[in-house]
Amino acid sequence: MTKSLNECIVPTYPTIQALDVNALEPGEHKFWFAVATDAIGHPQTLPVRVFKGKQAGKRVVITAGVHGDEQNGILTAQKLARELTKKEIAGAVTIIPTVNLSGIARHSRDFHSAAPDSSSANLNRVFPGSPDGDDASRYANSLWQNLLKPNADLAIDLHSQTSGSAYPLYVFADYRLPDAIRMARLVNPDVILNDPGDPGILETVYNRADIPSITIEVGIGRYTDLTMIDRATQGLLNILSAYEVISGESNHQQRECVEGNHIVSVRAKQGGFVICHVELMQKVTKGQVLATQYNSFGDEVEVYTAPLEATVISHNVESVRAPGSLVVRLIH
Repeated sequence: MTKSLNECIVPTYPTIQALDVNALEPGEHKFWFAVATDAIGHPQTLPVRVFKGKQAGKRVVITAGVHGDEQNGILTAQKLARELTKKEIAGAVTIIPTVNLSGIARHSRDFHSAAPDSSSANLNRVFPGSPDGDDASRYANSLWQNLLKPNADLAIDLHSQTSGSAYPLYVFADYRLPDAIRMARLVNPDVILNDPGDPGILETVYNRADIPSITIEVGIGRYTDLTMIDRATQGLLNILSAYEVISGESNHQQRECVEGNHIVSVRAKQGGFVICHVELMQKVTKGQVLATQYNSFGDEVEVYTAPLEATVISHNVESVRAPGSLVVRLIH
């Protein structure tokens, strides 16, 4: 008998409101996590996959889709889950690939509220949230208290650059934490930023809860980049192997990696059409032309130059730039 449409779209996995991986039997588990209700009282449910080992080991939590337009992170989390179906596990790996449901549905970076007195919110600036806040804050708090914090010894949050711009494989890590540095380098990325973190960011909240965490940026925003997804997935497998969550040697073929402490963002001085003249990971000198901006007639209105000697880690890929929009980002 053919499956009903509903069975194909919404598999009948158990729905939970809290997770304790320590209590699970060994094996793979799939759940719907009821993170919150929507404005008409229907549950908002996130897919959660848990790979629980027979042996004790590190508990690793991997999230993606905190920003809804950063789809390469989501595809990386899903690909990792497919890889783990073939692996023996020690400890547990919990994967939440689509955190920001409202943003993903709109191809939008932000969390979108139906409350008439609320604006859209950057979900990655409100963690750990509050049970008494607006719906973005309550959503973040439910995730943090009932799913993320209780199940993590190590944590990795997958992102990409936002719509309109590109990143290489790029890791944020707090260099005060040895496990953060170790995980970052195991990813074998193009760039690592020594990042002490800012309030509200999931990585920072983990670190302040004594759960070492990194953020991995998987290339371009919105558009699929299979090469970056493959590299990021291998980086995650390297981490799991190094921490003996999966067996086997890590595939840590060292690439040239730029590690830096200082980021400079060159932003559009006015609206217009920007053509970039540099590439990702290109080294530039002070005064070198980075991009040219044109008005609607096609007349040149601005030339953007490098304020210092540095390496290009992001640039616009969509020409239309509002005032203040990112043109080029440099690491020094």
